[in-house]
Amino acid sequence: MGAWLIGPPVSSQDCSCISSHTQVQPINIEDQYEDISQLYPSSDGSPHSALGPEDDLVGLSAEPSDYQLLSVLGWGFNNLSLVRTARHKPSGRLVAVKNTNLDECTEEELLQLMNEVLLSRRFRHPNLLTSTTVFCFHYQLWVLAPLMSYGSADFLLRSYFPDGMSESLIAYLLYGVLKALNYLHQMGYVHRGVKASHVLLSAEGRVCLSGLHGVYSLMKDGRRTRAVFDMPQFNPSLLPWLSPELLRQDLHGYGVKSDVYSVGVLLCELVRGRVPFQDMPPTLMLLQKLRGSHSCLLDVVPYPLGELGTLKVSRSGVDSGIGESVAASSLTRAATAEPQSPGPKNHSPTLHHLLQLCLQHQPERRPSASGLLRHPFFKQVKKYTQDSFLTLMYPAVPLSYLLDSPISDPPTHACNTPSTATPEPAEGVWDFS
Repeated sequence: MGAWLIGPPVSSQDCSCISSHTQVQPINIEDQYEDISQLYPSSDGSPHSALGPEDDLVGLSAEPSDYQLLSVLGWGFNNLSLVRTARHKPSGRLVAVKNTNLDECTEEELLQLMNEVLLSRRFRHPNLLTSTTVFCFHYQLWVLAPLMSYGSADFLLRSYFPDGMSESLIAYLLYGVLKALNYLHQMGYVHRGVKASHVLLSAEGRVCLSGLHGVYSLMKDGRRTRAVFDMPQFNPSLLPWLSPELLRQDLHGYGVKSDVYSVGVLLCELVRGRVPFQDMPPTLMLLQKLRGSHSCLLDVVPYPLGELGTLKVSRSGVDSGIGESVAASSLTRAATAEPQSPGPKNHSPTLHHLLQLCLQHQPERRPSASGLLRHPFFKQVKKYTQDSFLTLMYPAVPLSYLLDSPISDPPTHACNTPSTATPEPAEGVWDFS
């Protein structure tokens, strides 16, 4: 981790030199870490994990003047990182650039950034958003990544699928997410940040999981532990996706099954277009999770997790009408008022069963990511081709047609001087928080 700056080696705990005026060179860590990613299978040639020529960033220069910054895609990392599209002038290729002002970061945030950069360059999997081109220039950390032209699943929900996605598209996205998690878990890491805004989709149909700044290693003193006890320093907005055992912070700790619970919350998010627990105070949210209840509102009003297996599929065919709200009702309102949606919505038994498995209150009762990949809900995914993927995405279109000309940054959100006001998530295509 001493390769962050040019000059004498520095400790990962000593980040004061980042404020110096020294020109910073590209980060190079390949020689410091043994690449063991080839030990774990990554791609099966299907569209959701197929790498295209535009995904290979090897050979792109580490010189800011070689990039023409275009439209703003979103903000992230406590509103310190600005994500934009950029055109590499020598080759004409479009990429995504995340700029972070290091002078505005606390020491803890700097360590998180370093962790994300190091892991992003170490991991090799088509369903993880990684980067091989990272450099610093004038207090700015530049991280180049392939352009995921459909944006995030959260953006797709807000822009094209306000009432939730089809089960076919949900299966397509979740299959890619589970492949990425399976890879991370086999490598000995917990993601701790699975949510729709961290699920990205390329124009060719490749599903990528981002948000590596929260990844935590299970390795300690050269051995893999079964549980960790670290409480992630996250934005409170991430709490709805976190598992009960992670939030509980007791002597049992948490492990990779915590990510499986987050997949269940993500499934609810994709199905209904709203985030479970979003409207609840954190204390009430924790209480409901510890009790095993879940307000995902699939076919019925909030119900205990134990009743999931006995749910009957609605036959009314009435749409859910989720567009009026991004959040689920709180427990109090659910018990005293009518549901916000005008009627139930049909969902298959296999989807209900998958949700039941992911949201098991006891982590040992949840399947592993590799086990979920064999669930009947994902049988349909293996038959998809490039053409059928485009059919799944209709009416969504990739962002490429918006990126032909430079777009000025909003005057209140300059990259060198991050705004003190937090932008609304709906304003960005990618949310990396």
